[in-house]
This record gives sequence, structure tokens and C-alpha cells, in this order.
Amino acid sequence: MGTPIITRKRLFNLRSLYYSSSLFYSSHSTIPSSTSTSSSSSPSKTPLEKQFETWINHLKPGFTPSDVNRALKAQSDPDLALDIFRWTAQQRSYKHTPLTYLTIIKQLITNRHYHQAETLVEEVIAGACDPTLPLYNSIIRFCCNRKFLFNRSFDVYNKMLISQDCKPNLETYTLLFNSLLRRFNKLPVCYIYLHSVRSLTKQMKASGVIPDTFVLNMIIKAYSKCLELDEAIRVFNEMGLYGCEPNAYTFSYIAKGLCEKGRVNQGLGFYKEMRVKCMVPSTSTYVIIVCSLALERRFEDAIEVMFDMLDNSRSPDHLTYKTVLEGLCREGRVDDAFELLDECKKRDGFMNEKMYKTLFNDLRFVCRD
Repeated sequence: MGTPIITRKRLFNLRSLYYSSSLFYSSHSTIPSSTSTSSSSSPSKTPLEKQFETWINHLKPGFTPSDVNRALKAQSDPDLALDIFRWTAQQRSYKHTPLTYLTIIKQLITNRHYHQAETLVEEVIAGACDPTLPLYNSIIRFCCNRKFLFNRSFDVYNKMLISQDCKPNLETYTLLFNSLLRRFNKLPVCYIYLHSVRSLTKQMKASGVIPDTFVLNMIIKAYSKCLELDEAIRVFNEMGLYGCEPNAYTFSYIAKGLCEKGRVNQGLGFYKEMRVKCMVPSTSTYVIIVCSLALERRFEDAIEVMFDMLDNSRSPDHLTYKTVLEGLCREGRVDDAFELLDECKKRDGFMNEKMYKTLFNDLRFVCRD
């Protein structure tokens, strides 16, 4: 775990440099002639080896973690930075700090040296340095962004919970909630991760961390995706306690979830409330509301919401138009259906001729039956 990640050949070359540069730290002021002769006959050094030797010679005897941190930040080559990091760790009376670990890990991640970064992350988790919030939050962010390290991010979080000086903060919870929500796809999978969302929410409250609107929206979204709408509305009603204002995402998640649950009237109520506040729903929320109203044969409401959708430059898809138009036909309102299609063609700048003809032919087929 503590071994530098470099090739054998490069490791051999760098070790030679380590030994030669150690003369810099020797108490002897002169170099034996045999060493000079040997040095002159040694093979020429690569540019990377020369840079490495230059930088370690810049580090004066008794260098501090701050000196090392400056040296690491000065490197544009992440491999060179890692070599300096490893070399300094081998020097007597020196130990890396959370700051130097944070700097090198960030450099490796930025340059997509993920395998090397993972090795250093494991060292930190194993106790190579004291925990700090910036370091542990950076590790959690890295693990959350690497699919197969998802569980490792919660290992770090659990270490933070029992730490005295590195308790999770709002950034920690934001990263973890966001990582969980990215896994909310199909409904059975959503229920699996909903348990983690509940636990994380309870731990956040217990730790005294005050959530912001972004975090509360993620919690509401999780409940809405799982059709746990009473829980979603409860969180919505608690937002004021934390000094948070619901935004368009908040209303959209709940309105959409209510309609999917079959509580269409409540969903329409949340939609109207957000429109009063001049918030515009997402396209998917508009679509769910329109289709839900049409399936309940509330066509006037459905058409009103659909026109509002078009007025806000949100374009319904083929299925949404089809649901409303064919629903009108089945109610015996054939003329209204064709008139609505023509009106939508005028209002919807994204409805091309192909979609119009397809919808027109669909209507003719349904009305003929």
C-alpha cells in the first residue's frame, strides 16, 4: 500500500537518484573522487529524473510539510509530484500531513490517475494521517464518482461519525445524498436505496447539520420516486423550519409523484401553487400532469396545462398529444380534437410536419372506429 506506483525501470532510476541526492543531506562537504568518477560514467538522466533531482535539492534539510506541499503544487506532471511525495515520506523525521495528502490526491484525480489516487485514499483510510474535513470530503467525492467505490464512500462517512475532530458537515451529506439519488432508476432499485436515504436523513438531523434547499429537494425526490408522497409532503412542510424556500424542483417532484400515485387532484394543486409563484415545471412534470388529467377525462384542465406548457416553451411529446387528442375522440368530441391539433400546431414551434401528419392520421383512425 505504501509502495510507489512506478515501473521497475523507473523505480530503479529514481532509487539511484534518491541515493545520489542523499549526499545533499550528508554532513560531508566534499564528495570523494571515486563518486565523481562513477557519476561521470553513469548514463545520462531523463528530463523527468533531472526535474526530480532539482526539486528534491530545493527541499532544504529539515523541510516541513508546508515546503513539500508547495513543491507538490508546483508540479504539472502528476507522476513527478507522486515521486516527490513518496521520496519525502522516506526521509527521517518527516511525516505527511492531511494537507499534503489532499494536494497529491487532488492532483492525481485531476489528471485521471485514478489507480494511484485509490492507493493513497486507502492509505488515508488506514490511518496514514489525521482526518480533516477537506481531506475526507474530497475522498468521499472521489469515491462517489467512481461506481465501484460507492460503498467505500460510506466507510469514510462512518469513520467521520466516530471521529472527534472530523464530523460530517453539509457538504458531506450533499455528496452522499447525490450519490444515492443517481442510483434511483427503476422502482424496485429505488426502494433498496430509500432505506439509506432515511438513515442518512436521521443521522443528519441527529448531528445538528442544517440542510439547505438542495439537500431537502434530494430527500423529497427520493420519496417521490418511491411514491412515498406523504413523506415527501412532510419534508416539504418542514422546509420553513430550516429557513429554506421550496423552488421549482421541489414542486415538480411532488406534483409529478402525486400524479403517478393516482392523487391527481393534489398534484394539480401543487402545480397551480407553483405557477402562482411564477415557477415553471419541468417538461416531464408537465407531461405527467397533462396525461394524468386526460386519463381521468378532465380534458379542460389537461388542455389548460398543455397550453401553459407550450407558452413556456416546453413541447409535449407524441404520446402526450396522442393521449389528449384520442381521449377527446373517444368522448365523442371529434371536432374539438381536430381543432385542438391545429391550435397546437400553431403554438408548438417544435411540432414538425411529420408529427402533425402522424397525429392527424391517428385521429382519423380512432374516429373511424
